[in-house]
Amino acid sequence: MLTLHPQCFSSDCPSRALFDQIADKWSMMVLAVVDDEPQRFNAIRRRLEGVSQKALTQCLRRLERNGLISRQVISFSPVAVQYDITQLGRTLQKPFRELHQWTLDKLPEVEAARLQFDQIAGMK
Repeated sequence: MLTLHPQCFSSDCPSRALFDQIADKWSMMVLAVVDDEPQRFNAIRRRLEGVSQKALTQCLRRLERNGLISRQVISFSPVAVQYDITQLGRTLQKPFRELHQWTLDKLPEVEAARLQFDQIAGMK
């Protein structure tokens, strides 16, 4: 069993802030998109249906700041930027794949629980 120290839940615990930054949906998806090869901003945006330009920009900056992706300026005309996963970022791929597989495996159970909850909540 995982042992967590009480300070892990403190609002000023650095691990809590890092967890928040890597466990959000856009960060996990960006790391999956750049896993195969470096990608330019618009290519990432096209792959992530529903992400706004602002949300993607903020996400990429957080990931870069945390050392999970690298940003490279390409001197084309016009200048382009591409993002690549770092070695540190690759260490997250296995747990992210496992979490993704869990969501696929357990989705029917979760949907059944939602349906049951909604039926009970609707009765009140």
